[in-house]
Amino acid sequence: QLQLVESGGGLVQPGGSLRLSCAIPGSIFRINRMGWYRQSPGKQRELVAAIASGGDSTTYADSVKGRFTVSRDNARSTVYLQMNSLKPEDTAVYYCNVQGRSTARVVGVESFWGQGTLVTVSL
Repeated sequence: QLQLVESGGGLVQPGGSLRLSCAIPGSIFRINRMGWYRQSPGKQRELVAAIASGGDSTTYADSVKGRFTVSRDNARSTVYLQMNSLKPEDTAVYYCNVQGRSTARVVGVESFWGQGTLVTVSL
């Protein structure tokens, strides 16, 4: 099972910034979409932001629009989440997600996940 590797989480004060990074294995045959989800205690995992592998189409949760920016570096097989103006309600474990196909023989779309990185927004 392919594993994504996230980094960049930590403790930050309200109003601060963090940048999350996610390294994607180069062995994935086809990537359709890369993105970030988050999960807080007692809540369901939710989509935060996503970007198409080809082109610049992006999607954001309403709660983060104007504050977070998702981007990718195809040459480095990395997807980023720049988080500005952080709020206490942004506190969660953030998960990197890639949707695509691991090999040419796969039919349909697979979903790959990272192990999660904790972001805590607090004084």
